[in-house]
Amino acid sequence: MGPSVTKGCDPRITTIGKFLRKTKLDELPQLLNVLKGDISIVGPRPEVEKYVQLFKDEYKPILSIRPGITDYATLEYRDEQEILNHYTDTETGYIEEILPAKIKLYEKYLGEISLMTDLKIIFKTLLRLLP
Repeated sequence: MGPSVTKGCDPRITTIGKFLRKTKLDELPQLLNVLKGDISIVGPRPEVEKYVQLFKDEYKPILSIRPGITDYATLEYRDEQEILNHYTDTETGYIEEILPAKIKLYEKYLGEISLMTDLKIIFKTLLRLLP
């Protein structure tokens, strides 16, 4: 129940869930998806279908590549839940502010796809995981 995006203070998030999200341990199961070949380590994060439909034209090239666990948008919006706390209407804030910015970062990645870009993003992601 409720919007598909969550604020840091969303009552649907349990205490354990908050810990898992903060430490990014909730991302570990996605490594299985990488091993299966469903996603890659670097690439645009999968998005909820209803949000993709709002930006169909922008998403067409983004959906042409394999999604990933990390990318420029993941690095920029690591604390997305906390950013969304500033919006009275979480979903509107996400649709009007955050998602358009993420799309620009996805487009940046599409324009720079290379092994070096992926290595740079992986390195930056690992640095962000350190305390």
